Amino acid sequence: MTSPAFDRIALPLRTERLIVRASTSADSDAVWRYRRLDEVHQWLTTAPADAEGFRAHFADPERLALTLLVELPGVGVIGDIMLRVEDAWSQAEVRPQAEGVQAELGWAMDPAQQGRGYATEAVRAVMAACFTELGLRRVSAGCFAANEPSWRMMERLGMRREEHSRRTALHRSGEWMDGMNYGLLAEEWRSLTD
Repeated sequence: MTSPAFDRIALPLRTERLIVRASTSADSDAVWRYRRLDEVHQWLTTAPADAEGFRAHFADPERLALTLLVELPGVGVIGDIMLRVEDAWSQAEVRPQAEGVQAELGWAMDPAQQGRGYATEAVRAVMAACFTELGLRRVSAGCFAANEPSWRMMERLGMRREEHSRRTALHRSGEWMDGMNYGLLAEEWRSLTD
């Protein structure tokens, strides 16, 4: 099962160095290889404890319908990107115009491949597809404030910090942590790419 959004994007996306494609259940072991690492799973919303649990989680058709994989030719899967098309909040009378007009993005990358700009390159390609092929009006992303590499990347992508919330997110460690939320409107994206 693929996402209706993925059906409207000319996948795979190709960048200068990467391929971004839809995931399949057969990709679970490649993704588990880096998602199991402490420096990755500490920031993830869901982090199954073992490969079997991760396979079951990853193979869920709803999860597959949201997950794009980042491949580096000659190396294989080096990351994944969640693309969730959503409705905007609206008043009841205009609800139909707010359906499916924005997306939330999330990502995880293999630490062995970090620091080379691959995540920025891949997410930029997905954002471009959101604003062009999907015709969305807004893209957003969020993270724990302590995950500085993630919010710094959002800033490199031209996203605007919309919120720094204080101790609003409960981490699996039991600590209440700050959150960071960023957004980018289609017209802002166009001004960045002109």
